[in-house]
Amino acid sequence: MSEVNRALQRIARGAGIIFTGIIISTFFGFLNKAIIARYFSRGEYGVFNMALTVLSISLVIGTLGFGNSLPRQVAIYRERKPSQLKDLISTALFIAILTNVSLAVLLVIGADKVALLFHDERLDYPLRILGISLPFSALTYLLVAISRGFGRVREKVYFQNVTYPTVFFILILTGALLKMGFSYIFFAYVVAQGITLFLLLFDVTRIGLIKVSPSFIPSLGKELIFFSLPLMLTGILAFVMNWTDTLMLGYYLSLEVVGVYNAAAPLARMLPMFLNSAGFLYTPIASQLYAQGRIEEMGRVYQILTKWVFLLTLPIFAVMFLFPEVTINFIFGKEYLGATTALQILALGFMFHTFLGLNGLSLTVIGKPKLNLLGNLIAASLNVILNMLLIPKYGLNGAAIATAVSYFAANASRSFWLYVKSGIHPFGRNYVKPLVISFVLLGIIKSLHLRVPTIWYVIPVLMVFLMAYVFLILLSKSIDKEDIEMILAIEKRLGLDLRVVKKILKRFV
Repeated sequence: MSEVNRALQRIARGAGIIFTGIIISTFFGFLNKAIIARYFSRGEYGVFNMALTVLSISLVIGTLGFGNSLPRQVAIYRERKPSQLKDLISTALFIAILTNVSLAVLLVIGADKVALLFHDERLDYPLRILGISLPFSALTYLLVAISRGFGRVREKVYFQNVTYPTVFFILILTGALLKMGFSYIFFAYVVAQGITLFLLLFDVTRIGLIKVSPSFIPSLGKELIFFSLPLMLTGILAFVMNWTDTLMLGYYLSLEVVGVYNAAAPLARMLPMFLNSAGFLYTPIASQLYAQGRIEEMGRVYQILTKWVFLLTLPIFAVMFLFPEVTINFIFGKEYLGATTALQILALGFMFHTFLGLNGLSLTVIGKPKLNLLGNLIAASLNVILNMLLIPKYGLNGAAIATAVSYFAANASRSFWLYVKSGIHPFGRNYVKPLVISFVLLGIIKSLHLRVPTIWYVIPVLMVFLMAYVFLILLSKSIDKEDIEMILAIEKRLGLDLRVVKKILKRFV
């Protein structure tokens, strides 16, 4: 078996588990949002989303980019400097604890000033409560990042994807049934994060996965911070692209509009979930290939993964783009149908992010995080300018346009630099053909102007679309040998008999 196939199979196995976790997390996440959106007013739902946005900004700053750098650094140290791995982890955790406790204190003390910035005093008390959770969230995030460097997915799935959203859901549902006040939501969030961290610490200590000592090595800290700071700034800018629309809608319009917009935004952000699932193990595995000088193999892994991610994401994109009204109505209710056009616009932006693949992670793997930062700087600046120009005139649709355009710019830039520096790109011949087929089919269905009253009428339309899509993919011979190897691995892993599928596919390789 080639190195490419081995890497793909490891990523596929991990991605399958991660995707299951993301589905569970997304399911409970939408249940939580639906309960809050339906039980409280649109304004209070807007306060909830705005408070979480501020907390998320603090988390990005407080983790200093370690969440993206540690998987690479741990993988590299395991390959080249195993004796220093324990000190690297101890130093990273020491810095993170100090930084996040300090930020939590600042957030609690300065919550009134943040509320004043958005002209809504309702933000003050929620931010004071949420600030307490910052060290819990940061440590959970970094412990998962370290386990990711060991090529593990268990900690991510069990704790971030399952434990936290499940505990939060139970607490939210209990509060709704007992008719608790709005502030209860934020206490529930803190408790859920605290329980998650406690269980994660207990588990990693029990199995001896992460061995630390009360040590701080300045040289390792300096190396880690210098490599991570561009990633932290990249993360902040990515956050700007993700949340500037929410922040500026709150600033220019109202938190009620923020509430409506946040029916569309979380739906569109579901689109990269297959990409994120594949990316979780892609970083440590690609880092090992890079450390061994296997750039060509790394590029081939990139191409095959991008094709699979696009094929898996397409049905979800088709539902959101072709039938946005029934999608929003099914999850959030008729009060949020004002976000219909915004959902279509945002879906286009996030789909573009998906179809170019793991370009940002690949730049990090090859040691070029500053180029990733440059692309995000251009895109984030564009996002702020467009939001300022478009929100006053077009409202939440203007915010959606600004976000979509910024994602186009960021991903085009990252893919350009990745190709210039390494020759890696996603556009293999057997990827371009499915792209053309999908665009044509989507255009045909869109031109029919189908009217569907409920989400259940979407299913037969989607089935016809997928059958036509699969038939044309096979007819165009868009199957690679690596695709067959992936199916063989899935067959062996799950104990299935896929002889019929393999016979069909082999005819079209």
